Amino acid sequence: MPAAALKPLPTQSTSTRAVLLDLPYEPMEKRPLPPGRPRDWYVTHNRRLKAMRLAIALLDSGVYVPNQARNEKIRSTAELIGVHPPSDTTCHMVRALMRYAR
Repeated sequence: MPAAALKPLPTQSTSTRAVLLDLPYEPMEKRPLPPGRPRDWYVTHNRRLKAMRLAIALLDSGVYVPNQARNEKIRSTAELIGVHPPSDTTCHMVRALMRYAR
């Protein structure tokens, strides 16, 4: 059998057991957001932060390709790291972050 046939595809997991997430030991210090912005700015800002946290957690757990990050996987990861379940828009943003990080 050729050696290329034994090499896993980039979308296949090579781990033999589940990978545990390395949770942060202490949360980062929160700073107040700047006052005077429109409410929509704060909503978008917080959504981006949540999407970033989820994308990092997914990458740490071995999900490297956006196709592997279905809404159910993203929501189960959110539950695992202690974040409220994300909306469909946030799930889409997580996949976009994973796509452009490559």
